[in-house]
Amino acid sequence: MATQQVDTRSDAYTAEDIQVLEGMEAVRRRPGMYIGGTDQRGLHQLIYEPVDNAVDEFMGGHCTQVSITINDEGVVTVEDDGRGIPVDTHQTTQVSAVETVMTTLHAGGKFGGKAYSVSAGLHGVGVSAVNALAEWLTVDVFLGGRHYHQDFARGVAQTGLTSEPLPADDVKKTGTVITFKPDAEIFEEIIYDFNTLAQRFKEIAYLNKGFRVIFRSMWETDQSEDGVSMKEVTYYFEGGIAEFVDSLNKARTPLHKDPVYIENKVETTIVEAALQWNDGFSESVFAFANTINNIDGGSHLTGLRAAVTRVLNDYGRKQKIIKDGEANLSGEDTREGLAAVVSVKVPEPQFEGQTKRKLNNPEVRAHVETVVADALLFYLENHPQDAKRVIDKCLLSQRAREAARKARELITRKNAMDGGSLPGKLADCSDKNPENCELYIVEGDSAGGTAKMGRDRMYQAILPLRGKILNVEKAREDKMLNHEEIKALIIAIGAGLGEDFDVAKLRYHRIIIMTDADDDGAHIRTLLLTFFYRHMHPLVTHGNLYIAQPPLFKVSGARASRWAYSEQERDRYVKELSRNGSTKTRINIQRYKGLGEMSANQLWETTMDPEKRTLLKVEEHGGAEADELFSILMGDAVAPRREFIEEHALDVEIDA
Repeated sequence: MATQQVDTRSDAYTAEDIQVLEGMEAVRRRPGMYIGGTDQRGLHQLIYEPVDNAVDEFMGGHCTQVSITINDEGVVTVEDDGRGIPVDTHQTTQVSAVETVMTTLHAGGKFGGKAYSVSAGLHGVGVSAVNALAEWLTVDVFLGGRHYHQDFARGVAQTGLTSEPLPADDVKKTGTVITFKPDAEIFEEIIYDFNTLAQRFKEIAYLNKGFRVIFRSMWETDQSEDGVSMKEVTYYFEGGIAEFVDSLNKARTPLHKDPVYIENKVETTIVEAALQWNDGFSESVFAFANTINNIDGGSHLTGLRAAVTRVLNDYGRKQKIIKDGEANLSGEDTREGLAAVVSVKVPEPQFEGQTKRKLNNPEVRAHVETVVADALLFYLENHPQDAKRVIDKCLLSQRAREAARKARELITRKNAMDGGSLPGKLADCSDKNPENCELYIVEGDSAGGTAKMGRDRMYQAILPLRGKILNVEKAREDKMLNHEEIKALIIAIGAGLGEDFDVAKLRYHRIIIMTDADDDGAHIRTLLLTFFYRHMHPLVTHGNLYIAQPPLFKVSGARASRWAYSEQERDRYVKELSRNGSTKTRINIQRYKGLGEMSANQLWETTMDPEKRTLLKVEEHGGAEADELFSILMGDAVAPRREFIEEHALDVEIDA
């Protein structure tokens, strides 16, 4: 008999090192694998999971609305009027279907294809993961004239499933109510963001026309005189994604009155799309699969783009709008000023990664392209004046893009002739590993000089900009590429522009905007954010863009001084230094409005030292909302901007 020698050293890797985590223990040990993390995004995901179940019920024709409530203690309640989770005994687990769904991973009605033909995801861990990561959770089911109830704590059933008859007035009531409190042992902080949650619920309502979503929150809202205050929004859109596109064009001038609305089914794929061109220069296209926002697009977005380009070229040639001998319109030409939403519902979605950023189903591309091409061609043939306006704009875009191409080539050729030289104003760093390097974009030569003296030359590069850069929301690419400060930015960052932008080519993995803490600084920061959002969008989605936080005040007492980054900190330090000194201690408060007012050492200590500084990472929460906000604040339309300012004026803290 053969024998196997076992290494008994202390560092040996044996069967004893293999841990088997069962059920809810695995979720609690590695929550990031199931909800993406233990930060605010993961906390919000706990709410999205039961809401997605209600959406699945709606898509199956069994539900009309969902309501989400967060009370003042952070407890979440999600209630729908669907069929209710089944309550009979499950043949495999030998406990009720309610308990099975709440305590067993990969258990649910989405796998067999009978209960749900379409659902938002097929991981099968949604509501059970919520249960595992909740300090406590209760389930109430209304079904068959009875009210069923069960209690859980950290994923473990605390009671059996109880039952009592419903009152005569409610005997026909159906639905599910899930109430839970997130576990403070799991989550870093229990802090909800009302606007982020509301934007997601608004998208759900747009994508499911006729579905009502009610969201109420008492979480950390301003208290009224009676001690209770609540933020509440209700979303309901009969027009669905056509209304979504209307909202995207709110701050723009459409080239045709109503969006082109498309809905059809090919095999098992339901395709829905809405398109409307405007007089702007940016493409605002959002892609969804089974109501999930696919940030990186996928096969449905590819199909939409291919259909638009093909149909506009074919129609333009047929109607002689595109003359013989002229080049075809490119995809970029046909999408300039396009606001569109494409939404598909497929039985077996294949997403790239746990976060579902990209749809990979290859058959969906052909389905979307066929449906969109047929409907768009029908629209153009029946609206010839609208068609001519759209194609004329595309031709203008084509000419401008050719000029932009030449401008890009000039930039590239200049670099090659100069040996790949960087902008003269750039003070580069010594380290050539992009992962270690950061680029500070600084307002003005004065602040740039201070930053150059105060930086760590090994890994910190400084690029000072003169004045305010071009507002790219109001300019075509050819004009933008002739702007000297923008050219310097593009060359310094080194990763290209627009659709050619490649994160892998970044020369610095941290791009940091550092402007003065005054009105001009805020405006320059907004102009830079607009440029990055519109033309280097992957910087945002991949987490490479940051905003520096220089101090607003220096508070000095007799024995010590403090840097304050807000008025609240300033007031706290004034009290602290007053207590530490004598009753006659004089407190001096210095307000810093310009980076150039600080010495190199002070700028390093407060704003650039990785051990002490505060950086804000620029993230995108709700792509449609961000797109609309840039259009409102930076676009040509005055009325939407005035309306936005009036609506949010009371939210602004005025700096004295």
